[in-house]
Amino acid sequence: MKFKLRNYKKIVLYVVVGLFALITIISSFQTIKSGEVGLKVRFGKIVSSQLNEGFNFKIPYIEDIVIVNIKVQKIELKTESSSKDLQPIQTDIAVNYRIESDKASYLYKTVGNNYESTILDPAIKESIKSTIAKYTAAEVITERSSVSSECLKELQAKVQKYGIVIDDFNITNLSFSSEYTKAIEDKQVAEQRLEKAKLEAEAKLVEAEATKKANDLVKQSLTDELISKQFIEKWDGKLPSTYAGENILGLFNLNR
Repeated sequence: MKFKLRNYKKIVLYVVVGLFALITIISSFQTIKSGEVGLKVRFGKIVSSQLNEGFNFKIPYIEDIVIVNIKVQKIELKTESSSKDLQPIQTDIAVNYRIESDKASYLYKTVGNNYESTILDPAIKESIKSTIAKYTAAEVITERSSVSSECLKELQAKVQKYGIVIDDFNITNLSFSSEYTKAIEDKQVAEQRLEKAKLEAEAKLVEAEATKKANDLVKQSLTDELISKQFIEKWDGKLPSTYAGENILGLFNLNR
């Protein structure tokens, strides 16, 4: 009985040691995928930033490999700004960015992996606010692409020291106060009515010009001889019952 118990304990010990060894071996390697860069950290200090794609060895329980994504990523957020004419503008923003591989270690040392909330988010909001403040609300609408380009340049200047590259800065939506939105709608309606009235006036002017030209042509073609000829052709030969004297035909210029 004691022999069986001793063997059972050995088996359990071997299983435990085997599992520990297996876990240790598995923990000794970490995979780095394409589009990522690995930083080997030992007791919180970066000891290597040149880890390649594929399997990479690390000392289990002592070293760790921090993965930094260097592919193009997107961050979306909303913020409120004020235009040059003090109109509140709600903006929806989408920014595409990436991390330079050779700056990944510096970014991790100075900021850590929470760089979106620590660096990007406040920098994006500051860039859009300072840029929109240079434009009136109407200009923000009509010159949206220029506003986006200026925001991109300003944002890039703020984050380039961390190895963050801004590829695109897009203002996906603009929202204004209800009062300003109504004012824009009223202005558009007034402009449409003015344009309609202008077109109608131009149409009437063209019609009047055409009518005038037609009347001028008719006047030029109506000679006295033609009028007399047309009268004779349409006259039924009956004289009016009212006597107008012997020179009645003179009324029609027929006695010339």
